Amino acid sequence: MPCQIAVTARLWALIAVLFCAASAAADAPSGDYQIRPGDVLQVVAWKEPDLNLEILVRPDGKFSFPLAGEILAVGRSPDQVRAELVTKIASFVPDVVVTVVVKAITGNKAFVLGKVNQPGAILMTAPTTVMQALAVAGGAAQFAHLKNSLVLRGQGTNQTAIPFNYNAVEAGLALEQNIVLQAGDVIVVP
Repeated sequence: MPCQIAVTARLWALIAVLFCAASAAADAPSGDYQIRPGDVLQVVAWKEPDLNLEILVRPDGKFSFPLAGEILAVGRSPDQVRAELVTKIASFVPDVVVTVVVKAITGNKAFVLGKVNQPGAILMTAPTTVMQALAVAGGAAQFAHLKNSLVLRGQGTNQTAIPFNYNAVEAGLALEQNIVLQAGDVIVVP
C-alpha cells in the first residue's frame, strides 16, 4: 500500500509539472521562451529522484547537472535544454524522461535611469513597452526632458540608441517609438 501511494504521489507531481510546462508555453508571446541568466529552472527526471533539482542559471548562462556536466541554457528554450540533458544522461539512465520548466523568470530585466520617480530595474514577466516601463518607474520626475529620452539596446559588443519622445507617444503621434523592451534594455530619461 505505501508503494502504491508513493507512485500515485509521483504521478500527480509529474502531471503538475507537465501542466506548468504547458501553461508556460501557452503564455509565450511568440515562439518558445528563451532562458536568461538568473532564471530558475525546475528539472524533473521521472523515476530518478536524485535528478529532480531546482537550478539557478549562472551569469555565464550555464548550470551544472549530475551526470551531464555543464549545460548551456541561456538563449535556449526549456525544451532544447531538456533534449541536451536527455542525451547526456541517457548513457547512465536509459529511457530517462526529463522535464525542464522555468520556475522563476528573474533574468528578464530592463532598467530605467535618469529623471524618473523610481529609477532601477524592472522585471518583465510579460512583453513590456517603454511606456509601461516608465509607468512602473513612477513616471517622469519634474524637469525631465521627455522629448529626448533614449532606449539603449546592446547587441553583443554593439550598442544602439533608440530615440523615444514621450510627449509624441502620449499624444498618439509616434506610437512606433513605444517598442517592446528586450532583456538588458536601458531607458534613459534626461
